[in-house]
Amino acid sequence: MNDIRQEEQVQSVKKKRRFLRFPKSWAEVKKLGWKFILAFILFYLIRDSIIYILLPYLVYKGVINP
Repeated sequence: MNDIRQEEQVQSVKKKRRFLRFPKSWAEVKKLGWKFILAFILFYLIRDSIIYILLPYLVYKGVINP
């Protein structure tokens, strides 16, 4: 019984890992479709907002000393 539960957990982790990894080919990108494009845009939007807007603002206000 315990072995079956452990195997289910392993399969669950493998599914999550497959979902969270970066696509290796254009076929995978096409398969994921708009979800991949949305995740890609959101990642860079958040990253660039922090780097180019938030950090310079905090330096200007004196919260962070460069």
